[in-house]
Amino acid sequence: MTRAAILQMTSGTDPAANAATLTEAIEAARAGGAAMLFTPEMSGLLDRNRARAAANIVTEGEDRVLAAVREAAAKADVWVHLGSLALRRPDGALANRGFVIDGSGDIRARYDKLHMFDVDLPGGESWRESSAYRAGERAAAVDTPVGRVGLSICYDLRFASLFSALTDAGADVLAVPAAFTRPTGAAHWEVLLRARAIENHAFVIAAAQSGEHEDGRATWGHSLCVDPWGELLLDMGEGAGLGFAEIDPARIAEARSRVPVRAHRRAIPPVEVAA
Repeated sequence: MTRAAILQMTSGTDPAANAATLTEAIEAARAGGAAMLFTPEMSGLLDRNRARAAANIVTEGEDRVLAAVREAAAKADVWVHLGSLALRRPDGALANRGFVIDGSGDIRARYDKLHMFDVDLPGGESWRESSAYRAGERAAAVDTPVGRVGLSICYDLRFASLFSALTDAGADVLAVPAAFTRPTGAAHWEVLLRARAIENHAFVIAAAQSGEHEDGRATWGHSLCVDPWGELLLDMGEGAGLGFAEIDPARIAEARSRVPVRAHRRAIPPVEVAA
């Protein structure tokens, strides 16, 4: 059994302030006995004002938040899933990129968000992520102290095939860092996370943004850890803070023995549409 720490943040428009929150959380995770910390989507910068944000979106090698997290992870000997950062790619396009950083501060995995959040919500909220960010082109999983972790980011949660592919590649833990809106969070956050856990007989760790942000948006919070049977091990409610959950591999084996859906998966043949 391994302990994971989950950071629920209210990220703002100042990367230095967000970096300080992250490094403090890494120290607190180690003090709490965690082998790995999970942080939300856009941990380093949450700013919907694109003109203002542009000055703070730099390349991976220039990003001060990433450098600070790597240094803190090495100092504390704690692995970190840095849910995502806004970064500038070499071609000038932007990436919503997550990282897994080991206890020596080395980057073990990168993942660029595959599915862009382009929606118009009831109540007037409108989001066009693809107007600024370029979608990733590959899925990713990595071995960590809590097991093999499959990576995703926020809106990816709605695409079950990604999580099937990750668990087919051996992932036992599915990471879903997010900045869910309040309307979509209230309607779908918990049910989708529990569904992904049940479908795949995997732990789901979902570190979330929460509260009223400097850029005017409001996020749902409720960072969750769900076990492979769909039971909630942790619900952090609203507000910023650090939570802990125990990742017990025996729960995975138990769920798989009760309803062995992963063993029964088949490639879906072409659909025949009857006239």
